[in-house]
Amino acid sequence: MPKKNGAARQGANGGASAAKKDGSILGELKSVYEFMLQNNLESLELVEAGRRVRMARRKAPAPMPIPVPVAAAGAYAAPAAAAAAPAAVPGVPAVPPGGVTVKAGMMGIFYRAPSPSSPPYIKEGEKVSAGQIIGMIEAMKVFNEIKAEFDCTVVKALLENGKPVKLGQDIFLVRRD
Repeated sequence: MPKKNGAARQGANGGASAAKKDGSILGELKSVYEFMLQNNLESLELVEAGRRVRMARRKAPAPMPIPVPVAAAGAYAAPAAAAAAPAAVPGVPAVPPGGVTVKAGMMGIFYRAPSPSSPPYIKEGEKVSAGQIIGMIEAMKVFNEIKAEFDCTVVKALLENGKPVKLGQDIFLVRRD
């Protein structure tokens, strides 16, 4: 911890400070703080005329990233994007011509039905209209609906009910109508 005496502080301020003129302790503290900023000091201890002042600056903590749920809008991938993949992923069927994959818009737990005893929102071979709910992803105890962006027919469900899903992972294979 660096120690500075009154002479060092006066030298940085170019002589007598404005705080000395009006006798304000607050003004003196402000000038000491400005000295700390100018000299990039984290702490300073000043002993002068029987007074002892110790000042320390705290660095602002780095901001913590806050996870924000992302809507499932725009979670569709064109077949060209799937064809551009360098290698096929084992266990995931290739996208047929005219097919589109519906991708997860966030990570969480994927559900095909609103409750364990309910039927799934959609079944393979079923026609789906734009805006219809096709599944849900639970993230941080919040259930986020996945809606169809266009009219389509479900070719295959690629993920089982209640399984973890990653951001961008394929959930359904659909064909535009």
